[in-house]
Amino acid sequence: MDQQTPNRNIAPTGDDGRWNQQSNTTAQTRTDGDATPNPLDSFEVLLITGMSGAGRSHAADCVEDMGWYVVDNLPPKLLVPLVDMMTTSGKGGGVHKLAAVIDVRSRSYFDDLAAVLGHLDDLGVKTRILFLDASNEVLIKRYESVRRPHPLQHGNRLIDGIKEERQLLVGLKERADWVIDTSKLSIHQLSTRLYEAMLGSGPTTVAVHIFSFGFKYGMPIDADFVADVRFLPNPFWVPSLRELTGRDKPVADYVLSSKGAKEFLDSYEKAIEIALEGYAQEDKHYVTIAIGCTGGQHRSVAMSEELARRLRAHGLNVTVSAREQHKTRSS
Repeated sequence: MDQQTPNRNIAPTGDDGRWNQQSNTTAQTRTDGDATPNPLDSFEVLLITGMSGAGRSHAADCVEDMGWYVVDNLPPKLLVPLVDMMTTSGKGGGVHKLAAVIDVRSRSYFDDLAAVLGHLDDLGVKTRILFLDASNEVLIKRYESVRRPHPLQHGNRLIDGIKEERQLLVGLKERADWVIDTSKLSIHQLSTRLYEAMLGSGPTTVAVHIFSFGFKYGMPIDADFVADVRFLPNPFWVPSLRELTGRDKPVADYVLSSKGAKEFLDSYEKAIEIALEGYAQEDKHYVTIAIGCTGGQHRSVAMSEELARRLRAHGLNVTVSAREQHKTRSS
């Protein structure tokens, strides 16, 4: 795209469904004569489409895990205005990758798709298509197992709806960048195929979130692992440490130098590593670890931060939070 081309606001006008290109943001020319970078140049659009029952919803979940902003069942005519809104300064929230699930449920708008794709190409937006397919026999079995009608069945035979949909999607399938036949794939195998297709390799790591909590305020219900570190000496009973938290160095030093702290962390770290390897193979990409003490201020916080540091050293994506950080200090 020519750098001098201003950012455009694309809006449908008239009854013919055509699009007008209206200047939205005037290119700001620097003293050297170059225009400011157009946000469209770094924006990506992925269309997730294909046969109903072939795995579009699961594909959308996987793509979302890869960092895409996913919109389900978007009428094609709204795609370009959405891209324009997301690339307008301050409105996109830093989103640079938009994935839209488009299918025959929006059939009345489906004919607009070719024109919309053409406009995105003209704007220089990198647009790719992921097409999910499966044999008629497999699709019939899947629909019969969930006892739901096909969106194009309209009271007719299931096979009639499938054949009609397949005919409608011929052109889109031919244009697709990736066509994945899910007839013989399990959910886990489909996930792996998607990662390999879009990222060049399957998911090799699991995102980990560690949070500290206080048992006196209740057990967490959203954790995959829960550790109890109340066996460690409590800094609350040390006057100089009472008003601090486990994120303060004096408290962290006190807790981590306590008898049993290192041994516990060594064992727990090893157990977590083994579990994460298994989770990655089972297509689980997020794991939550909760570490608790009495009040959730000292021991659990220090141990959470130290475990996070250790796991990050292995190249893992780890975030940490303290559930009770806004509560008053207590034992």
